[in-house]
Amino acid sequence: MGIHIIKMPDLGEGIAEVEVVEWRVKPGDTVKEDQVLADVMTDKATVEIPSPVNGTVIALGGEIGESLAVGAELIRLEVAGSGNQNGKTATPATATATAGTTLPGSPVSTVCERAEELEEAPAPVAKAAPAQAPLLKAAPPRARGLAAPAVRQRALELGIALEFLEGSGPEGRITHADLDAQLLRRVKVAPSGPKPSDPTDAERTIAVTGMRRKIAQKMQEAKRRIPHFTYVEEVDVTELEALRAHLNGQHGNQRGRITLLPLLMRAIVLSLKQFPQANARFNDESGIVTQYDAVHIGVATQTAAGLMVPVVRNAHKHDLWSSALEVARLAEAARAGKAVRDELSGSTITITSLGALGGIVTTPVINHPEVAIIGVNKMVERPMIRDGAIVARKMMNLSSSFDHRVIDGMVAAQFVQTIRAYLETPATLFID
Repeated sequence: MGIHIIKMPDLGEGIAEVEVVEWRVKPGDTVKEDQVLADVMTDKATVEIPSPVNGTVIALGGEIGESLAVGAELIRLEVAGSGNQNGKTATPATATATAGTTLPGSPVSTVCERAEELEEAPAPVAKAAPAQAPLLKAAPPRARGLAAPAVRQRALELGIALEFLEGSGPEGRITHADLDAQLLRRVKVAPSGPKPSDPTDAERTIAVTGMRRKIAQKMQEAKRRIPHFTYVEEVDVTELEALRAHLNGQHGNQRGRITLLPLLMRAIVLSLKQFPQANARFNDESGIVTQYDAVHIGVATQTAAGLMVPVVRNAHKHDLWSSALEVARLAEAARAGKAVRDELSGSTITITSLGALGGIVTTPVINHPEVAIIGVNKMVERPMIRDGAIVARKMMNLSSSFDHRVIDGMVAAQFVQTIRAYLETPATLFID
């Protein structure tokens, strides 16, 4: 039997570490080739890691919520044959998995046997050390406080001093999992005095891991870096809704039904021709704004794991029905946890909508490093005055946020007003 170590693979350019979100196996399990061992998360995409061999799980490389560097040990298997390790050196993970067991011929048993021999043998007479014997140098202390910039920033916000933490990462590097463990240690310290008898005084702590941690980091980064301002405008969508109902009635069975979203995407694509400033990404570290001719629209999608933003690439090349199909496909993939990394990155502008729960006004957070996001509020029928008469009209607010470093207020207002004009006169949506 041999040992086969599976290391964390390189999952894409620029990915230095991933987070373990689920283990599919446990120590002692027998696994087969191509069986999924773990789910890991990079950016917002969840990736399944399969086994390349048959074997038995000896040890896991980390806890759920822990970040592992690319190339770090993910899982250790016992396999038939020689494996990919000589098996002579036990790692901490292996030692933990086999704690309390001494194998014949192992380093531990050899030391024990040698110790018994020394107990039976007469003690040797100690010799004086030579006068010029060299002094043994003490081993350098383990480095403390090593951490990635994102970990340092989070520790600063949580009030955790990194120099007092033992890191579990490579070379003692402190990870997000170490911060989570420190937070749990804080809340486990019970206050002095009698325990509350009222069940409503009960508390529970929930570690922020996986998708929720990624969302928290993304939102924090966006609000910390981007000076937002929000512009709200109401739109009369009565004619747009009439057109949508007509198209669905005439073509819905053959081409599929369309929602408001593809029509809004079409209005945004046409408006960006006049205001390319909004179809951009801002690298604030280099001070460079990149404007794009192609329009890649992110569509904020609520999933069981949290908010994800799948991307409709080249939205300017889609018609209403292909846009609707692509939005539906991406939303289904995101909710099923099957969206790949390329489908969750690369957007140049984002749409967010709460549908029927959209409220009157929202202040959407820009999808960093983009510079604009268009928010859709709920549609309501209200009495409006048209040509001196009170009539019922379907009204909807657009709540849109912009990066004030890149887009001035006047430009943002003109951009939203252009979108409004397209939506209120839907025939113009079909004129390039």
